[in-house]
Amino acid sequence: MNTASRGGGIYIHIPFCKQACHYCDFHFSTSMGKKEAMVMAFCKELEFRKDEFKGEIVETIYFGGGTPSVLDTDEIKRIIASVYGHYTVAKNPEITLEANPDDLSKDKITQLSQSPVNRLSIGVQSFFDQDLKLMNRAHSSEEAIASLSLATHYFENISIDLIYGMPNMTNERWLENIEKAISFGVPHISSYALTIEPKTALANFVAKGLVQPVDDEVAQHHFNILSERLTKAGYDCYEISNFGKPGYFSKNNSAYWQQKKYMGIGPSAHSFDGNRRGWNINNNPKYLKAIENGELPMEVEVLSTTDKYNEYVMTGLRTIWGVSLTKIATEYGVKYKEYAMMQAEKYVAQHLLYLDGDILLATKKGKFLADGIAADLFMIKMK
Repeated sequence: MNTASRGGGIYIHIPFCKQACHYCDFHFSTSMGKKEAMVMAFCKELEFRKDEFKGEIVETIYFGGGTPSVLDTDEIKRIIASVYGHYTVAKNPEITLEANPDDLSKDKITQLSQSPVNRLSIGVQSFFDQDLKLMNRAHSSEEAIASLSLATHYFENISIDLIYGMPNMTNERWLENIEKAISFGVPHISSYALTIEPKTALANFVAKGLVQPVDDEVAQHHFNILSERLTKAGYDCYEISNFGKPGYFSKNNSAYWQQKKYMGIGPSAHSFDGNRRGWNINNNPKYLKAIENGELPMEVEVLSTTDKYNEYVMTGLRTIWGVSLTKIATEYGVKYKEYAMMQAEKYVAQHLLYLDGDILLATKKGKFLADGIAADLFMIKMK
């Protein structure tokens, strides 16, 4: 999966969790028995695929999951060392570790601060126990507060995850969550609307009437509260779900939205090089066996011009960088530009989109609806 050199990122998917969150449909296992074997497989996959980044500079390394903080610090350092051993890495790369509050003991935070990891993304989700119990999170609100109190003494670059649109979550409780996050002085907050994914425990609870379904109007109101309060506190909403203070936008997240190249390592991890998209098998034993046999358990899809246009529109409208009509004409063709302008007209009239020069952007009112608007700008089939 090679393209022109412009830098990119490496994503490591850690497929382990202590327990299953009720809303999660990501790939993971609650059995830690193969953790050591998995770390070895990551290092092998990194070696196998080094030619994919030949001539490239690795700007970000991101440990996602799953729950990356279940790894020992030595295991994390081994994986990072493997990246450095086989790739050209930027002088000051952003190296992020997703972590759960219950894993962040003082010893763990101290060890991580002495490792190459320079950014923590802490999965708080809520500072209220009733929300955490509904989500089946492994930590308590007390552990969330304790972990942040410690982490902010050892790390400057910290992000907090919060979920809004929870059943029975009042505007007041949501605002309290936001205020608590701001009080720790963290420079980045990622916040997502609760979604009911098929085949999850939460979907089953909703189907049985045990939990109320997500109310889209409530979720939109929560997003408006979030955007207004964080903007007032000095954060920029550089992407619908991501708020950062100047100089603290996630380089990893920004690369996704700006369609930079990234390589996904581990079971179920995705890769993208601008022309092709690949994804590893989402089965831990099969992944381990394939890597052991010197095989890469990946499927690859070659993207058509229409696929590339659709992805650019989908990612661009979610961000402060918007969608460049000039880029559409240059990279995908004039017909795509004309189609995008035609489809966008009604949203401009409704004040959901606006043009800044040749850049198409979502208005404050249109941000929460950006995914639906983007879908309407998709080209289904180019005639």
